[in-house]
Amino acid sequence: MRSPCSERPPCRKSRPGYPDGVIAIYDNKGATCDRYTVVYTPFRSDDAWHYPTKNMSADPFHPLGVGMYGEYSFRPTRMKGERVIDWSELPALCQKAVLEDLEVTDA
Repeated sequence: MRSPCSERPPCRKSRPGYPDGVIAIYDNKGATCDRYTVVYTPFRSDDAWHYPTKNMSADPFHPLGVGMYGEYSFRPTRMKGERVIDWSELPALCQKAVLEDLEVTDA
């Protein structure tokens, strides 16, 4: 019997304009200080798939800003009150933070 982790998990991009390595971006419209959630391409470890995320405020580099990492064992989906957004709708400083993350993971 095949392990459920032997196949590639669903990692289709929610929007076609996302950079490689990003599969979803959510905006909770300011309900919390970590308004934006970026879901990165999953990786397999310890016979399980892991979905890394980055939760951010509009300026994750500010001393009072938010730029924290998370990880799920399932693909995170839109929560109540959130919406899927295009890359162009993500604030420029959040885009910078994501591109820096992707640069580190590609090295």
